[in-house]
Amino acid sequence: MWGLPMPKKGITGHDEWVLTEARATALVALEQLAPKHQPNAHMDDIRKLLSNGKEPAAVSLHLAQAKCRLFPDLDPLEIYREYGIGEEYG
Repeated sequence: MWGLPMPKKGITGHDEWVLTEARATALVALEQLAPKHQPNAHMDDIRKLLSNGKEPAAVSLHLAQAKCRLFPDLDPLEIYREYGIGEEYG
């Protein structure tokens, strides 16, 4: 019907995006822990949740963006290269 707002999907209207960003940020943060303190089983689960239904390039982009947010003093292009992303995304 015209003039009515579109129904919101989920709680925020962009729940999946928020969860994807949170998962990517959590995974990058956990990777910074000393190996003996990394919860590997949980990190594997986060990777599975993060990549479910997404193209590998999209997952890499989310991870690179998360690392850029967590480490604003690092060179973003270097971070993107680390995740296999060319300068076209930089």
